Amino acid sequence: MLTKHRAEFLLALGAVFFSASGIIVTVILKYMPAFHLAQFRSISAVLILGTYVALTRPELLKAKKAELKRFVVYGVVGFALVNFGYLLGIERGVPLGLVLILEFTASIWIALWIKLVRRGYVANEMWLAVFLSFTGLILVSKVWNGFKFDLIGLAASLLCAFALAAYFLMSEKIGKTREPISMLIFGMTFASIFWLVVLPPWTFPFEVFTTPMNLGGIAEGTMVPGWIMIASAAVFGTVVPYMLVLSGMRHLSASTSSVIGMLEPVIAGAFAWIWFGQSWDFIQLIGAAIVLVGIYLADRAKTAPDSQ
Repeated sequence: MLTKHRAEFLLALGAVFFSASGIIVTVILKYMPAFHLAQFRSISAVLILGTYVALTRPELLKAKKAELKRFVVYGVVGFALVNFGYLLGIERGVPLGLVLILEFTASIWIALWIKLVRRGYVANEMWLAVFLSFTGLILVSKVWNGFKFDLIGLAASLLCAFALAAYFLMSEKIGKTREPISMLIFGMTFASIFWLVVLPPWTFPFEVFTTPMNLGGIAEGTMVPGWIMIASAAVFGTVVPYMLVLSGMRHLSASTSSVIGMLEPVIAGAFAWIWFGQSWDFIQLIGAAIVLVGIYLADRAKTAPDSQ
């Protein structure tokens, strides 16, 4: 039980870091394109973690040919396409709340994959947990406000959901034989290659590193050098949370992990409330409470049927 609770704590803490970094990212995106930021975060993660492991535990950087093929899919789908679909959806004008709702349908696709493809066991409590958490997110995001239909944007958001489902399922499988830091290095390496093909390095807006950025919100008027903001997004919005999530997933199922991941938009809303003064109404507070109930049920759900 101690290991399970520690894993849950790591996933929740990862959600906190992802959510908090959302404020940093919101500021940065006023000064540079979103896809270039995603590219920088991937490459930075590889350079930071790769250098550390090369100097301390180089054996973790070794992989067999069969493993490399799996890591190509893991990196491109589980890391690059998740970001690509998410950012393209927002860029096409789909409301952020709706993009998040569609992204976190990943929990539904994971449960269906386990049930229909793997022919595995999915507890009734898990189905209820997914339903409640999903319903809660709809209320939190209030997707009916400012809805804009854009076929490409909605398709991109669904692509993000399928890629996120693959990320959880592949992480669960690869995590049985690989340490989290090794998984992240290989995954981010192939995600970086994807971004370098899509966005050649000479197109990167390097001037952003020396651009003063206004923190806005409760720190309106406070200017911070661009390189500090972008480095913070890479370290505290990529390296740290991914390490926490991958470490926690080693002791939890993909379905449980994906439902706990729904904490992210709820916590992000709380941070936006504090920093930008974007207060929630009663419906959104009820939605957040429903998400927490869903996560609690996911935590209690059995991963195997009772033996006869």
